[in-house]
Amino acid sequence: MSTIYEVAKLAGCAVSTVSRVLNHHPNVSAKTKAKVQTAMDKLQYRPNTVAKSLASQRTHCVGIMVNELASSFFGTLTGAIESTMRAHNKHTIVTAGHSDAATEKKGIEFLIDRKCDAIVVHAEAVSDAYLIELIERGVAMLVMNREIKGYESYCISLNNELGGFLATQAVIAHGHNDIAYISGPMKKHDAHQRWEGHRRALEHANIDYNPLNFIEAEFTKSGGEAAFYRLLKRKAVFSAIVCGNDEIACGVMTAARQHGLALPSELSIVGFDNSPITLCTYPTLTSIDYPIAQMGQYAANHILQTVYGEHIDCDSGQFKPQLVERASLIKRVAMK
Repeated sequence: MSTIYEVAKLAGCAVSTVSRVLNHHPNVSAKTKAKVQTAMDKLQYRPNTVAKSLASQRTHCVGIMVNELASSFFGTLTGAIESTMRAHNKHTIVTAGHSDAATEKKGIEFLIDRKCDAIVVHAEAVSDAYLIELIERGVAMLVMNREIKGYESYCISLNNELGGFLATQAVIAHGHNDIAYISGPMKKHDAHQRWEGHRRALEHANIDYNPLNFIEAEFTKSGGEAAFYRLLKRKAVFSAIVCGNDEIACGVMTAARQHGLALPSELSIVGFDNSPITLCTYPTLTSIDYPIAQMGQYAANHILQTVYGEHIDCDSGQFKPQLVERASLIKRVAMK
């Protein structure tokens, strides 16, 4: 196996120059970089990453912990972080917490033990106190979809309450007064905030909140299907359903058709996330845009700037949702 000394000798430069090339130091000419790269190629030289990490105190690796891996939402998030990091010669390690406090802690500690230079965390079950403890310990960390009072600079979040308000406000603007709401699990911060936004939109329009028209469900298609049938069993009256996410909305669409309803003429439906599936449903699904790709890119750029010293402009980590109106939402027609 060739060594850095052999590379330096073949390239006709100092070992320190080879080291600067390997560490992408800006003060190395293109001509010198080319000579060093040619020498490394000829010798089939591979840097000792362990030694390199010890010398630089950097592993050039970023950890990501998300709720689930089998999810287009989290796939979009991790994909945005990974592609941005890869463009800057950094790598990522991904693990899942499955919305369980003990599993989330294990995942975070796993990434810390792997000496990741920074960690992006989308955690739902661990406490703010635990995350604050890590920050105070000096762990370079960004927290997704969460606001920790006093530690806002470590958080990247979407205004979920505003998203819930915009969804219901749009339904009301289309003439619907009898509105059902299917939330995700209310123990989840984002689900509760979206429901709060729904309540505010009703209050703003002087529409009484009807508990019969509220169902809590899992953030899944099957959860949406089951919730729709629960509404029917209650004999709830509604001409529109606002859903906590797009998967719930897809389940509602399936169940509504099975019940014999024509969409959207007999039932308007609104989702949340603006995931790719919104363009595959029939009718196409009106949804609240959750800019998760941009948020992931922001997280990566923030780490590149603050941890690695890259000259990258980063705006605020607070994002606002927007309504994307499609064919699933129309003017009110009485439900049969």
